[in-house]
Amino acid sequence: MAYMLLIIEKPAERAARSESEGRALYERMLSFSAEFKARGLLTMSQALKSDASGTRITKRSGAVTLRDGPFAEAREIVGGFFLLTCETREQAMAVAESCPAAEWATVELRELGPCFQ
Repeated sequence: MAYMLLIIEKPAERAARSESEGRALYERMLSFSAEFKARGLLTMSQALKSDASGTRITKRSGAVTLRDGPFAEAREIVGGFFLLTCETREQAMAVAESCPAAEWATVELRELGPCFQ
């Protein structure tokens, strides 16, 4: 079964880190990724830049609206993701619990599947 770990961060906390602090946390996440890739559980992972470089696109009644970040109303941002292939939800939960980001962010576990279920 496929699961996604979403790393949910507060924008202000990410912005408050020094470059060296950010690099140290990133290295921890790379080690985490390497461990689970070696175990055959990690399909893909990627960090995301801050919402300052993002754009929100909406289309209502045929009108497209583009809004460049940063998004002041955002209380949280998705800082990155891990795509896992696990045999059980419990196995995916164990991976999520061992994620270093759980120490400074929220790790959200979601099973992949149709959005109508």
